[in-house]
Amino acid sequence: MKSLRFMLPVVLMSLTTVAFAQSDAQKSDAQKSVNKPAQSDAEKSFTQLKTLAGTWQGRFAVDPPQADMDTSKPTQITMRVTSRGNALVHEMAEVGTQDDPTRHDHPVTMFYLDEGRLLLTHYCDAGNRPRMAARTSPDGKTVEFDFLDVAGSLQYGHMQHAVFTVIDADHHTEDWTYMMPGDKPMHAHIDLKRAQ
Repeated sequence: MKSLRFMLPVVLMSLTTVAFAQSDAQKSDAQKSVNKPAQSDAEKSFTQLKTLAGTWQGRFAVDPPQADMDTSKPTQITMRVTSRGNALVHEMAEVGTQDDPTRHDHPVTMFYLDEGRLLLTHYCDAGNRPRMAARTSPDGKTVEFDFLDVAGSLQYGHMQHAVFTVIDADHHTEDWTYMMPGDKPMHAHIDLKRAQ
């Protein structure tokens, strides 16, 4: 009986300690959500672009028109979130073409956050890798990428600018500006609908 009388205060103190510890843990979780910093514009833009994950198809228009570009065939864009949500892969191809890099162009663009900025690196079929930094429209639906720098040969030109506009969950547009040799810009507009 003596040992039971001695153990009762110890058990009560232990239960009180556990209750306070749980209360503190709940407070710290609540404080974490209150003290969580708001997303930066770059983070908001990246989150918006990640909603485009999936397969898209549409037609493109080129200005000025190019004799070697058949704009009557649909284009397919595949976007995939990868690297635990830290990167977005964008791949472009003509619908129905085989994945054969010796015969067909399938440029790849990677989107990622870097030191507070949303960047893209475009792995171009021209053999270079331009980087661009994002700016967001006030309504948050348009993300525009401005040229930063380029690695690789400029012999065949390079991608200079890109604009992504989200119309709704199943419709977006992409505008790409390519700087041809002699600093002549070529603009491509692609109107895309979600295929998957």
